[in-house]
Amino acid sequence: MDALISNIGLTFMYSTPIIVAALGGMYAERSGVTNIGLEGIMLVGAFVAAALNVFLGASHPTGFYGSSIIPWLCVIVAGIIGCIFSLIHAIASIKYNADQTISGTALNFLAAGITVFLCQVIYNQQRTPMFSNDFIKIKLPETDIPVLAQVRDLICSTYSPFILALILVIVSSFIMKKTKFGLRLRACGEYPQAAASMGVSVLKMRYIGVLLSGLLAGIAGGIMVLTVDTQFTAGTIHGFGFIAIATLIFGKWKAWGVMLAGLFFGFSNVIATFANNFDIFKNMPPEIFFMLPYVLTILALVITSGKSGAPKAVGEIYDESKR
Repeated sequence: MDALISNIGLTFMYSTPIIVAALGGMYAERSGVTNIGLEGIMLVGAFVAAALNVFLGASHPTGFYGSSIIPWLCVIVAGIIGCIFSLIHAIASIKYNADQTISGTALNFLAAGITVFLCQVIYNQQRTPMFSNDFIKIKLPETDIPVLAQVRDLICSTYSPFILALILVIVSSFIMKKTKFGLRLRACGEYPQAAASMGVSVLKMRYIGVLLSGLLAGIAGGIMVLTVDTQFTAGTIHGFGFIAIATLIFGKWKAWGVMLAGLFFGFSNVIATFANNFDIFKNMPPEIFFMLPYVLTILALVITSGKSGAPKAVGEIYDESKR
């Protein structure tokens, strides 16, 4: 039972940045803009969170669940910088009608270069120093009641950002289905000319969608470096941004679908990381398991390729004259 609870907690840990980044991608693509740059935005968010954590590392004020408020502050700043960084993609693809895939890819290359460069300038090495104020697991009082004790152990095996991810899923689902903003955003991704005929500013909604994707992807990068790692390196994100895009597709561009798909991909990362702990897998090359999350990503995309629920106008340049 302890091993099961531990694996569930690890699944939540790996799933959290995937879910948050995929929700960001959902806002962009629902507005009609493909954001391939989630990987790069997460990388920038991870660097900002790690660097700020190192800078603020001397103080330990108490915050949520008895942990330091420093990780939360770092994640908030990472989200803000991610939002600003995504503005490059928004201006290129919305204002200047650049190819959205190329613009997002350029963002990934820029992020990889600029984060390593800043590490070299600030720390004289291609990584940040190690930090200690990372996220800790949720703390709850002990209980002797058997069922409640197991529930408590499960909750206490989880890092607090998973609660944030769950809240974001609930809020995003409500926004998309029940609010005027969500209806307008979805309309801009499905039938932008029809939305414009009803007085909706398609360009404005697409800017908001991309900036929200940058905010959430920056937060996701900050969460990842402050839970999975103890310092920032160029390989901190190692493809999680692309897995987030796969999660969005696998989840049918819906918040709860993203949640389930994120848990699936998070569990695949747990298997990849800890497979050698099981006797049956000990003699197998570890590289096989390192490939597993990405192989499952490809398989998931192949399986769902014929059942896509993508917005009809996603990736298309908005032409005001088109009807």
